[in-house]
Amino acid sequence: MSDNSVMRRVHRAAVIVSLCIGVAVVAAQTPAANTPAAQSPPASDEYHIGAGDVLEINVWNEPQASVAAVAVRPDGKVSLPLIKEIDVLGQTPMELQRALTARFEKLIRGADVTVVVKEIRSKKVYLVGKVTKPGPVPLVSDHMTVLQALAECGGVSQFAKRGKIYVLRTDNGKQVKLPFDYNAVIKGEHMEQNIALLPDDTIVVP
Repeated sequence: MSDNSVMRRVHRAAVIVSLCIGVAVVAAQTPAANTPAAQSPPASDEYHIGAGDVLEINVWNEPQASVAAVAVRPDGKVSLPLIKEIDVLGQTPMELQRALTARFEKLIRGADVTVVVKEIRSKKVYLVGKVTKPGPVPLVSDHMTVLQALAECGGVSQFAKRGKIYVLRTDNGKQVKLPFDYNAVIKGEHMEQNIALLPDDTIVVP
């Protein structure tokens, strides 16, 4: 056998080995078809229902048990067809769906309940001064920040003193001023000033 023939065989063997290794690496990196996908973490900022909020409660295919709009009373309860009264205060829509499903299941087999918060009236913050749209802003989550609230009202005006903004908050019966430097925060500086708002906070934009 000539030297050239030997070299060709060695070359072919090396190519085959390389291909096998490549296939093995790709197979190891490719997830199996039946491998479950990683689940997203549950939302941590679900809205909690408060007095005055307006809810839509729909029981699928059961119009006599559904309501297009019902306000949460000051005592935290709502009145519904078939099940009369139920306490909803402080619950998330998902928690209330589960509670209502359990109640309706006693009367309607296979009850499928959906809860929607149509209007948020129980929790608000207020924006005053040089903002595009001053007035109340619904506090749609427990983690709404100053920057998010300003965005909800359309932002600050061109004449606003962006470094002099502050949040007025009542703490143990006393009003405190919490500074907010708009220009610094949007640059990623002094992020500790971009606090989560509480109901009835007032953002003042001089």
